[in-house]
Amino acid sequence: MARPASGKEVLGIAKEFLKRARSAEELRQAQAVILPLEFGFSMQQVAEVIGVSPGWACHLRTQFIHSGGVRPESKPKHGGRRRENMSRAEEEIFLAPFLEKAAAGGILVIREIKQALDQHLGRKTALASVYNLLHRHNWRKLAPDKRHPKSDAIAQEDWEKNSRKRSK
Repeated sequence: MARPASGKEVLGIAKEFLKRARSAEELRQAQAVILPLEFGFSMQQVAEVIGVSPGWACHLRTQFIHSGGVRPESKPKHGGRRRENMSRAEEEIFLAPFLEKAAAGGILVIREIKQALDQHLGRKTALASVYNLLHRHNWRKLAPDKRHPKSDAIAQEDWEKNSRKRSK
């Protein structure tokens, strides 16, 4: 014989929840609490009535009892960056000096950014973290310019004029 159903303390709440259910999931959850207590259904019978597996019916019931019948509206939804090191705004501020230097013709050195990131966070990070950070801010490796920013056109012309000619 199965053990008697628990959760009698939330039976009244479950009945109110059943009347005000906004979704099929909330309706199933309330039914998973009410049916065993009011009508003596087993979890197998409850699962057949509400159209889920016995394990999920038990999960719905337990979840309702543990939450005390409170709707999980304040519960964070899935998605987003849950393990972020910095917010997007903080990342923009952190990357600003490096990207300005790169825009002015300088070279963007990943090792420098990694060292600054490690120092900023106070711990070591993977090199991939830096590449992911740059990717999030739409940085990509651009084709090199036609000339180097520190090049000297006059010195190049003098070298071309005064250098030895190649032999055929």
